[in-house]
Formats: sequence, structure tokens, C-alpha cells
Amino acid sequence: MVRETRLTPENFVYPLFVCPGEGVRKEVSSMPGVFNLSVDETVKEARAAHSLGVPALILFGLPEKKDEVATGAWDENGIVQRATRAIKAEVPDMVVIGDVCLCEYMSHGHCGVVKPSSPRPLGAAVASPPVAGTEYEIVNDATLELLSRTSVSLARAGIDIIAPSDMMDGRVAAIRKALDQARFEKTPILSYAAKFASAFYGPFREAADSTPQFGDRRSYQMDGANTREAMREIALDIEEGADMIMVKPAMPYLDVIAAARGRFDVPVAAYQVSGEYAMIEAASRNNWIDRDRVIMESLTSIRRAGASIILTYYAKDAARLLD
Repeated sequence: MVRETRLTPENFVYPLFVCPGEGVRKEVSSMPGVFNLSVDETVKEARAAHSLGVPALILFGLPEKKDEVATGAWDENGIVQRATRAIKAEVPDMVVIGDVCLCEYMSHGHCGVVKPSSPRPLGAAVASPPVAGTEYEIVNDATLELLSRTSVSLARAGIDIIAPSDMMDGRVAAIRKALDQARFEKTPILSYAAKFASAFYGPFREAADSTPQFGDRRSYQMDGANTREAMREIALDIEEGADMIMVKPAMPYLDVIAAARGRFDVPVAAYQVSGEYAMIEAASRNNWIDRDRVIMESLTSIRRAGASIILTYYAKDAARLLD
């Protein structure tokens, strides 16, 4: 009766990694219990999650091939597009969120188009695989075009919510404009508005095969020391048309979640990322913690901080524990 924070399966979004093939269920070594799934296996996972009361999932794609313009991300027959159509045919009530980023589809593993820092002219994109030993930088505006094209392609495939996670400047406005022009005015945007350059992403990069081939992502993801900057980033995305915002990672940034909840009157999401999951799994397999209690305590802390939407690899496990 007096519990202040309520956690239900309706709070959860279940992340899934879709790969080519049929009957594929390949476990991610750094994330026990998480798999790369072919489209048919992804549908099975969607059905199982839905039966437990989990209302939504988010899809990440592993394309058959990669290039320097992320063709697999915006291909009308791309891996996430195919998975979305299959899920909608079999589990029509499942809300499907499309992660919009280019890192899984780029040969170099960065979230946008890159160019050499010198001597090529400013804005000249890389047209061939990056050369070892050369310094590169992100071409922001050229990336926006690809993100917009990807968003429209996903919406056409049946994606319910577009979730840009790239952290390019102006991408929410560009995606909103592209969706509206393609007559997807009612497709909402869940923006990864405060995505920090975190060491907790390591296992995800194995799962999504998206490790940068050079450099890192600190030039476009956020400094983990900056709360006020996070508020500015969130405010800008809402001004550009974001319907919901996300903080990522979750537990190391509970204060940012709480600050966002107190300041902005939009739904707030948080992503319990791969490193958080991997640490719980490693500790529990060594019998150092009570796995089920830690899962529920960690999710409750994210909910208590103010996130009404929680992306978590524990969506099915937690839904069973709450039953």
C-alpha cells in the first residue's frame, strides 16, 4: 500500500540484435543470455516477451555487409526492415522501436560519415575504406541525410517509434522533417538526447559488431562529468521535435535521469546498457550476489530516479519475477 515506486512489465523495452540467416541463435560471449538472432528467432523472442506483458522492443541490426555510407541501414530490404515486417505480421500489438544509428552499418564503426582531418577539403567524405594512421573526423551534416533516409525506410517497414542514438547535432529536426515529408507525421521520435561517452558500452559493441576501427566517440557523445550540458542537449532535442527523451547509460547517470524528470514534461526513458547487464551476470555466476534481487533493485532504482521507460536486457526475466 505504501510503496512509492511501482515497477511493471509495461515499463520495459526489450533490446534485440537481428542478424542474417535462419535458425540463428548465437550467444554474445560478454552478455550471457543475450543472442544475435535471425529474423525467425527474433519473431519468437518478440512473441515470448509480449506474452509476459512486455509492450515494446527495440531492434539493432547486423547487416550482411558494411560500407562507408551505411547502405544496410536505409536499404528497404535491410535486416531491421525485414525483422520489423515479420514481427508485425506475427505479433501485431508489439510496439517496435527502431534504433537509428549508422555504427553497425559503417565499415569503420563510427556513428556517422567520416573524412580525413587533412588535407582533404572541409566536408569531403571518405569514399573508400579509411587508411590506417590517418586522422578522421565526423561530417555532421552529411550524416543527417543518411539518418533521415534510414528513419523513413524504417517507418515504411512498420517501425512504430524512431529512436536516433547517433548524437549528431540537429538530427531530430532533420528526421522530423523527413518523416513529415514522407507522410509519417504521427510517427514519434524517442531521442537518445543525453548519451554519454561511456565505458559501459563494451559488450554491446561485440553484440552489434560496432566497435570503431579508429579513434573513439568522445567527439560526439557526451562528457560523463556534465549534467548541465545534458540538460541543454535534451532541451535542444525537444525543441527540434522529440516526443520522448532518453538518458544512456542508466545506473551511472541516475542523477541525470532525475534532473531530466524534474525539468522536462515529456516521457523519460533510460537504457540499462550492456556493461550494467554484464557486471550483474558476471557477479551472479560467481555467486557474489543474489541475481534476481539485484536485477529488481537496479530496475527499481532507474524507475525511482524518474524513468517511466526502461530499455533492459532483463525485460523478460524481470517480467517473470514481477508475475
